Amino acid sequence: MNYFKGKVGPALIAEIGGNHEGDFEYAKELTQLAISTDVDFIKFQLYTGDSLVSKIESGSRNKHFKKFELTKTQHLELAQMVADAGINYMASVWDLDMIDWINDYMPVYKIGSGDLTAYPIIKKITGKGKPIVLSTGLSTEREVMDTIKYIQLNNQIYNSHENLAILQCTSMYPIKSNDANLSVMQRFSTLTNLTVGYSDHTEGVDALQISVAMGAQILEFHFTDSREGKEFRDHKVSLIPDEVRMLKDRIKLIQTLKGRSKKEPLAIEIENNHVQSFRRAIYPIIDIKKGTIITPVHLTVLRPNNGIDARDYYKLLGKKATTNIRQHDQLDWTMFE
Repeated sequence: MNYFKGKVGPALIAEIGGNHEGDFEYAKELTQLAISTDVDFIKFQLYTGDSLVSKIESGSRNKHFKKFELTKTQHLELAQMVADAGINYMASVWDLDMIDWINDYMPVYKIGSGDLTAYPIIKKITGKGKPIVLSTGLSTEREVMDTIKYIQLNNQIYNSHENLAILQCTSMYPIKSNDANLSVMQRFSTLTNLTVGYSDHTEGVDALQISVAMGAQILEFHFTDSREGKEFRDHKVSLIPDEVRMLKDRIKLIQTLKGRSKKEPLAIEIENNHVQSFRRAIYPIIDIKKGTIITPVHLTVLRPNNGIDARDYYKLLGKKATTNIRQHDQLDWTMFE
């Protein structure tokens, strides 16, 4: 199964992340709201303050993450809620000990930007042999390629575009439009031949829509119930349910407009005779007498493309007329030697 193919094209990941701010009842409310939008994945973050941040080196950040902690039982209940709704559960697992007990609920692992260089965590995740989505905020191109190589060396299933996806991301909340750098996706695609996508930290849905038009196969965005009156930074860059539904509608339109990559006349063009009526053929611009040697002064190109195609204009020059021809008459090769 290719988990990177979503219901409306790109796989849509609604990240609740830390927006519950440690309130389990609120976490369940957000989960139910996300379920109602019928995205492809609902994503969380699994950690404890002490397993993520040094309380000596960064005491305030350690306390911040402690406030946002949920218990193992609570995380498993949220995972079960998502699974029972027929939606894929996903999490950034920032604690090595949590990987084993959440694994049964994880069809796909997410490695966040901050863990792109956390090789011990990456190694354990690759050992599970499940698809991986890798975000690349904070990183140089070389660091991204080194981590991709490390993942693939640990498990060769990650040579496949169905098992490893790379997301363009800028790790600020929010970012300005000129920091989205969506073109990086195309660079990743060229370098890796892997699935590429976009993890959004802008405000609104413009970057997400444009990223789809540029080829994003995965979209990750933060999700909340409302941005009003919220102090935690992630709410500001989060979509609310109606915006997710609108985004899905816009993606359907973008996919329709993108259409097929093979260039050929469409049935509607052929049925309306436009291939002939819009194109030009060669016509006499003046009356031509029998025996006349044809030069540019005798010819023009006009619609419709009846008779001798305009592409044969230069082949007709120098030919001798074998009959009298009237101005604007349809031509055919039997009129010339």
